[in-house]
Amino acid sequence: MHFANHIWVNNTAEIMGSPKTNSAVYQDVVTFAKNMGMVPIQLKKEQPGYVLNSMLTPLMVAGMSLWATDVADPHTIDKTWMIATGAPMGPFAILDMIGTRTAITVPLAQAGDPDGKIAAAIKAKLQQRLDDGKLGIESGEGFYHYPNPEFQDPDFLKA
Repeated sequence: MHFANHIWVNNTAEIMGSPKTNSAVYQDVVTFAKNMGMVPIQLKKEQPGYVLNSMLTPLMVAGMSLWATDVADPHTIDKTWMIATGAPMGPFAILDMIGTRTAITVPLAQAGDPDGKIAAAIKAKLQQRLDDGKLGIESGEGFYHYPNPEFQDPDFLKA
């Protein structure tokens, strides 16, 4: 069973068995999740990263790649994502929620980066933030300042 960050808001519990998982045990986990007030997301087969992280990781790597290669700064990347999709947060606001320590351990191998230069640039930039104590929400500063991050300001999405 895998929970999203801020489970009190994002109340999903991804449930994954294996071919060897007893179906009664699997159903017990589904029931357990429901009894906790979670929405059970039942996977039909094993998937590294479950559903959420399988979709989230490419977004995060794309955002970090744009930043690491100096295409755009984190606020511009988030603003673009938020305006274009209507999402409440962009990849860097999500990174702040996840935390720099977690983000730096996520595998950065990505198609289109055969020599690993972009992954190395991302890791170096994240390491500098880690060294500077910019851990995200937990330290009060990441790509934004907390408890009132700039992306929540109504003017953030304006020209």
